[in-house]
Amino acid sequence: MSTTEQSPFSWRSIILPVYLPTLVFSLGEGAMVPVIPLVATERGASLAVAGLVAAMLMVGELMGDLPAGWLVARIGERPAMIGAAMLAVIGVLFALGVPEVWALGVGVFLLGLATAVFGLARHAFLTSYVPVRTRARALSTLGGVFRAGWAVGPFVAAATIAWTGSSELVFWILVVACFAVVGVLLLLPDPERVFGAARLAREASAAPPPIDPATDASAARRDPDTPAPPAAGPSASVFRAIREHRGVLARIGTGVGLLAALRASRTVMLPLWSVSIGMPAEQAAIVIGVSGAIDFALFYASGQIMDRFGRLWSAIPGMLGMSVAHIALAFTHDLPEAALWFAVLAVVLGLANGVTSGIIMTLGADLAPKANPAPFLGAFRTIGDTGGAGAPLAIAAVTSVVSIMAANVVVGVLGLVGAAMLWRWVPRYVPHRRR
Repeated sequence: MSTTEQSPFSWRSIILPVYLPTLVFSLGEGAMVPVIPLVATERGASLAVAGLVAAMLMVGELMGDLPAGWLVARIGERPAMIGAAMLAVIGVLFALGVPEVWALGVGVFLLGLATAVFGLARHAFLTSYVPVRTRARALSTLGGVFRAGWAVGPFVAAATIAWTGSSELVFWILVVACFAVVGVLLLLPDPERVFGAARLAREASAAPPPIDPATDASAARRDPDTPAPPAAGPSASVFRAIREHRGVLARIGTGVGLLAALRASRTVMLPLWSVSIGMPAEQAAIVIGVSGAIDFALFYASGQIMDRFGRLWSAIPGMLGMSVAHIALAFTHDLPEAALWFAVLAVVLGLANGVTSGIIMTLGADLAPKANPAPFLGAFRTIGDTGGAGAPLAIAAVTSVVSIMAANVVVGVLGLVGAAMLWRWVPRYVPHRRR
């Protein structure tokens, strides 16, 4: 990596324009998400239907990934994020204005669409701007910022419920956060304008441009399914990226999808489990908040692990921990100390998830063409979000047909399968190189 390529980057330059809007948005979302199943049950939904309503967040993210890539490429990051914040506000107001379970599901779905825009915009920007030597730390920090909001949000929700006695009033926290995001985006410099020239200078100075281990010529000789890097350019489409990178998307992408399923299951299962064992809402919000705080505390450590030792040292321990915790939780439902076991295993899930902070974004950045990463990242994130959206739907289905305990076992087994896939394929496409 040339000196010209290294010099423009500084951590200070990305803290406010990149991380602050994400923190504010995720705080509002983190406050709202834990109470969605509770609000759904208050409106007459069964436990399975409440899980389905909560799953609409991930369904919205899945449906929004491809349009988000197109939108950010066409109108830019800041206008797209402002529009996403307003879309989230519309969704919340609709859910509050129409006191029906289906309206709550629609509002959560719109929030998922908005979340997809935020995630893809920041992911593509950091993939282009941050040097490879610090990529995992930058992206795990982005994951940590999301987790910070999700860690603080439940405590804000618990305080709001304790003060007002109403779960639905928590939704207004997200409305306030979205307007704050718009204010931050309008007041701070546009990152694309500030850093765009530096990124283009790096690309022009690279001779030849950096080549991904997953798509270089030697990797292609090792595996005929691995395509050559596509020609860079703004016209490269998501569908072309899927076609040309189908081998790596099918292999690493599937493992990443199962990892995303574990994460989504955690965010849906913990609130559902607290309702199932009869834990008061404010106590459940505190337990989930503690789990999120532990999760958040490990984000930078996860990036250090990936940058120093390789991606698998983050992915495999985290997936194994989450899988075992899900399976163990299934056997505690009817125990006298069910609430205590819930708190203990929620902490374990927070620890395991924290170790994987940023791994999905980092693998996507490792594999994406550097000149125009958005099309590949759109495809990669779609696969991951398919797992994230499918897991809560599977939880709702298994809970309805069998039980919530069986749903935990299914999630845990799928997590073990995903860990095996990443163990097999990540070293082949993303060989670790000490820098």
